[in-house]
Amino acid sequence: MKQPRSTQRYRPRENLFERTLVAEILKLVREHPRYGYRRTTMLLRQAGWQVNHKRIYRLWRQEGLKVPRKQRKKRRLGHSENACHRLRAESPNHVWSYDFLHERSEDGRPLKLLTVVDEFTRRSLTIEVRRSFTHLDVIDTLIGLFHRWGTPRYIRSDNGPELIAEKLREWLTASQVGTLYIEPGAPWENGYSESFHSRLRDELLNGELFYSLQEAQMVVEDWRREYNERRPHSSLGYQTPAAYAARFQANSGPPALRPPESLDRMNINPGLS
Repeated sequence: MKQPRSTQRYRPRENLFERTLVAEILKLVREHPRYGYRRTTMLLRQAGWQVNHKRIYRLWRQEGLKVPRKQRKKRRLGHSENACHRLRAESPNHVWSYDFLHERSEDGRPLKLLTVVDEFTRRSLTIEVRRSFTHLDVIDTLIGLFHRWGTPRYIRSDNGPELIAEKLREWLTASQVGTLYIEPGAPWENGYSESFHSRLRDELLNGELFYSLQEAQMVVEDWRREYNERRPHSSLGYQTPAAYAARFQANSGPPALRPPESLDRMNINPGLS
């Protein structure tokens, strides 16, 4: 035929396994458009696929998938002794952090989210969504969390007016909870809350429209449960926060529970806001 052998090729056979795998990858990408290939690999393994990250990366590039990320400038670590890089959590309920995040519903009315995170397990303990908060609302939320998860040794926050209120500080002191207030204008010292807020906004808030307060509460709670129970966390070795906490408690036993101080004894009524 006078055809050079170097120009002849076999027609490639279709790999049915990879075609099925790509379909599953695209399904996960539609559900979680902000996940990268490593976190997608862990979700596939959770679903029973025997794959490694190299194959997923090759298919990821083949399909033209990409998660753009902003390059952020580095900031100084700060000098406060209450910063998260100086006083680190050593066990569950050692250090919690809480903060507020602001959003708006479709009608332009404000939504305010109170997030509470256990810094050791990275577990989201609650995301309370309301139109507004007072320090009494914060106390009411913390009482429910203390009864469910136990009382932390420290709680870290910025200097927002709801979080430095005198009644709140008195109640935390009576409940034997130390307060760790970061330096004003240094949000990176409360890094766990800031990182959690970044994930919450990137994976949920930036892609959702809320038409009512009730809808926002329901959607945010669904995301919180997925974050705790299904979403692999890179800093935990791609375990979920719930699985990491369960494994730690299985090895060391559950944390000791201390009841919070009663509001009645302190003459505080959470219903008055």
